[in-house]
Formats: sequence, C-alpha cells, structure tokens
Amino acid sequence: MATASPSVFLLMVNGQVESAQFPEYDDLYCKYCFVYGQDWAPTAGLEEGISQITSKSQDVRQALVWNFPIDVTFKSTNPYGWPQIVLSVYGPDMFGNDVVRGYGAVHVPFSPGRHKRTIPMFVPESTSKLQKFTSWFMGRRPEYTDPKVVAQGEGREDENAEAEIPRSTWVSLCPSPAWLMLPFCPQ
Repeated sequence: MATASPSVFLLMVNGQVESAQFPEYDDLYCKYCFVYGQDWAPTAGLEEGISQITSKSQDVRQALVWNFPIDVTFKSTNPYGWPQIVLSVYGPDMFGNDVVRGYGAVHVPFSPGRHKRTIPMFVPESTSKLQKFTSWFMGRRPEYTDPKVVAQGEGREDENAEAEIPRSTWVSLCPSPAWLMLPFCPQ
C-alpha cells in the first residue's frame, strides 16, 4: 500500500524594493532578508540581497530610489510561520562609517495580486547618555548583529528603540513585474 506524501503549496514572491524616504540622509543602501517558519523552505531565488548606493532624487519628494528586484519561491505544508521580509537601510555617518539608518519588517501578503506596502522604519537607541556619547564618539552606533530579530517578538520586550520615525520604505507586492514601488508578488 502506497503512503501518501504530504501535500505542499508554493508561494512565489517577486517585485522590487522601489524607494524610501529618509529626509535627513543621503547615499543609502538597502539589505533584505526573509524570516519564515520551520515548515517553510526556499526552492528558488535569493533569500537575501544588498542594493546599490543611491542618492536622493532632485524633485520635491527627495526619494531614495533603488528599484531593487526580489524574486524567491517558498514551499510549505503549513501556513504557520508565513514569510516576512526584513529591510535594513545603511548609510555613512559624519565620519564616513556605515551605520544603520532604519530597520523594518512586513509579512508577505496572504492573497495573490498587486500589493503596495509602506514599512515604518526604526533604529535601536543606546540606553544611557554615556552609551550614546561613546557610540557617537567611536562611530559604532547600536545595531542588531542579526537583523532577522526585527521580525521576531521574543526577547525584544526591554528594547530601546526610536519609535516609528518619519522614515519609511515602500514595498509593493504584485504578480507582474509591471508594478513599481517595493513590489512583492505572491502567486
């Protein structure tokens, strides 16, 4: 008697990290990675990537435009642990050191179609004035060793971070590459 193999479903995500608004910063680049549950496995594409450095546009919006493509396929037997994309934005400080300018995460949309997401960004903050001064002076601002913790709730209860500051990154999720912004396309 043949045993039935467990059925799987596929989730295809394609699109791009289109742009961001960081009014006080310029010359930024973006990294992305996915966080997903134990039953999920990538079957094609890249789970993480890093963009080029971009400068602010010269128009009124002063947007940082990356148009950074994302294309990955996951398989799973269970929707628990639905994938999230984590974005980290970095840029130079006044000393020329690369420092984090924002972290953010969003779930990949549950329904197929074109989706546009705005991701609020935040940065970790030192807990004391001495730590703030020391990190500024040494050029080593607080940052996560693994940005994937942004998508996890465990162990972040006492975290000190700047609240959702007026920095954001746009994510658009869509089934066709014609959609621009930060598009993801589950199918």
